[in-house]
Amino acid sequence: MSYLHESKSTNINCKKLLKIAPKNLRPIAMATAAASLHHFISNPFNPGSSAGFRRPRSARHLVVRCCEAAAVEVAEKRKTAVVKNGNDSLEICRVLNGMWQTSGGWGRIDRDAAVDAMLRYADAGLSTFDMADHYIVSNSCSWSLLESNPIKKRAKHNRSIPTRKLVFSPSQCLLTNDKKRTEVKNGKDSLDICRVINGTWQTSGGWGRIEKDNAVEAMLQYTDAGLNTFDLADIYGPAEDLYGIFINRVRRERPPDLTKWVPPPVKMTSSYVRESINVSRKRMDVASLDMLQFHWWDYSNLGYLDALKHLTDLKEEGKIKTVALTNFDTVRLQKILENGIPVVSNQVQHSIVDMRPQQKMAELCQLTGVKLITYGTVMGGLLSEKFLDTNLTIPFAGPPLNTPSLQKYKRMVDAWGGWSLFQVLLQTLNKIAIKHGVSIPTVAVRYVLDQPGVAGSMVGVRLGLAEHIKDNNAIFSLVLDEEDVSNILQVTQKGKDLMKIIGDCGDEYRRA
Repeated sequence: MSYLHESKSTNINCKKLLKIAPKNLRPIAMATAAASLHHFISNPFNPGSSAGFRRPRSARHLVVRCCEAAAVEVAEKRKTAVVKNGNDSLEICRVLNGMWQTSGGWGRIDRDAAVDAMLRYADAGLSTFDMADHYIVSNSCSWSLLESNPIKKRAKHNRSIPTRKLVFSPSQCLLTNDKKRTEVKNGKDSLDICRVINGTWQTSGGWGRIEKDNAVEAMLQYTDAGLNTFDLADIYGPAEDLYGIFINRVRRERPPDLTKWVPPPVKMTSSYVRESINVSRKRMDVASLDMLQFHWWDYSNLGYLDALKHLTDLKEEGKIKTVALTNFDTVRLQKILENGIPVVSNQVQHSIVDMRPQQKMAELCQLTGVKLITYGTVMGGLLSEKFLDTNLTIPFAGPPLNTPSLQKYKRMVDAWGGWSLFQVLLQTLNKIAIKHGVSIPTVAVRYVLDQPGVAGSMVGVRLGLAEHIKDNNAIFSLVLDEEDVSNILQVTQKGKDLMKIIGDCGDEYRRA
């Protein structure tokens, strides 16, 4: 039963309306009468309203049986609607819960109390929430709502996914900002990423102790600055765990995650692959991995094709959104594509010094649409002012090579042409950097991003220990002219062909 007040002044008589209405239209008449009376009594400017400042003494009460089966059926049908365009559609509740009030000015919002309130609204059938990236608290609450145990326990309820707005702001990484973003794609599989990617190899040890809260706060700062794409791996220490904490604190739309799976050379059964991927999903606290980049150590073991087919099955199940590779050579990439694996990208080592990807890999990528994601682009920091005009041939004369990445890429410099030629390259890059008012790493990354087939380049982040947000964002506005490119080529052409010394992309991990 629902009690509605009928004032003497109202011009709607529910009993009369229901009596004269045709039998098949009585549910609609019921809804019309109820809506009219509700509007009358809830109008604060109506002197007979329960929402106003006084109720007329002469008001009478009318019982309306709103729980009749026909009326309930009509109400349920009218409760939700589908917004649609072509194949895209979303079912929403027609009464949406607006969350502007979480952004400040309506009183302090306690997150746990807010999430509990959201659960109560959802349990009552009001399951659609309207948010925006600048409604600071609402985004945090929504992820707590979607990932919290109460939701999992109440899975029988049909809840709509919260709707969210993107506010166009220069500080964000937006779909419309072509300089900052790109799409990696294969058929129907696609992922939008920032072209400068935050690498997290540095969380695995050897770069300084990572403190959890400081690391997560640093991830938020990078994301707030528009650098919102993180590259992770199951073997990068706590990287995936940090991302899981980070997305539950993130202040706007969940950033894309790129993680890697580096399995041992065991038999690639469906259950083994599934269990391994579930570990990453649990650590990262996500239902689906945005991108799973697969690495394989030994090409003589064709188990990599089995693994990729099982990963493709998981993609079809929604556990993975896009399948990608890391450190595969051109021959194997072509073989994988010929086996129908919908690979969207291949992550490879690529820098001004190491141009191997441009010899064979880039051509195949341009023919097939597979994109390159590059790492080692600033060579662990060697391509920076810190190592300009230094002499590492004399012990303790220059900056220490005290991280795994510096040691790795110093060996690459030695194979390419030695420290003297590398100094000529740094001096050339420094002149270009001064000319454009940027840093050497900014020039180095821009040069690689301009190469054919390259979708994004990695810049390692030492979360909570150091940050390069300003330099990284400067990459997007930098335009290298013909003179700049010519000056760089004059130096790099003096270096050795690393394809002949090391082999194709990824061979540095497979040759003794």
